[in-house]
Amino acid sequence: MKVFIFHTPELIPTDSLPDCAIAIDVLRATSTISTALAAGAEAVQAFSSMDELMRVSEQWSPDRRLRAGERGGAKVEGCEMGNSPLACTPELVGGKRLFMSTTNGTRCLEKIQNAKTVLAAALINRAAIVKYLLSQQPETIWIAGSGWEGSYSLEDTVCAGAIVHALSDLAAKGQTLESLAGNDEAFAAVALYTQWQDRLVDLLCNATHGQRLLRLDCLDDLKYCAQLDTLDVLPIQRQLGVLVAHQE
Repeated sequence: MKVFIFHTPELIPTDSLPDCAIAIDVLRATSTISTALAAGAEAVQAFSSMDELMRVSEQWSPDRRLRAGERGGAKVEGCEMGNSPLACTPELVGGKRLFMSTTNGTRCLEKIQNAKTVLAAALINRAAIVKYLLSQQPETIWIAGSGWEGSYSLEDTVCAGAIVHALSDLAAKGQTLESLAGNDEAFAAVALYTQWQDRLVDLLCNATHGQRLLRLDCLDDLKYCAQLDTLDVLPIQRQLGVLVAHQE
């Protein structure tokens, strides 16, 4: 396995595709996707465009759909949900499809949707991601952070580092960090994770987007998203833009 990390969707190569691509938006899209699927959602369908989300979701009956729209951290008017994983209770999302569009995360998913395998990762489901990678052994892995409107984000990088750190710890003998890392960003992400692994809430609260969410009174979201390995769920793309919980 060779792991390449790209900090924003804009940095993702356009002239090739990996065996496995992983989108990360810790605050909050991939945390919400993972939580919704763990709570029994039928699927999460991601859109970069709110207009397209509204058009496609109109084809579904209201009792089988939920519209989750977020811009700038706030819920989009006309949607039942914003982008808080804490809203994803079994009572609300069970058996339903979430039609989701966010500022950054769904745009990142769209950029990697043509890869052979597409996954969504967050800190809360890191162990499930690592388990899948170790079992499947994809030759090339791209981990793409969503960032914030084209800018670097600490929380996505620390999650990428957490994944690579676990891979280097658990991989077969000979799979060291040095052999796994495909670019400099992989080394830097692991260094960030090892520095902050016992203070992830603090890191997320100090991150630029964490500060933005604190101003929106979302401290509980930050605490939830900073948890490590709490959900045994693997969001995997079933068809373009549609993520489901992987069944072994």
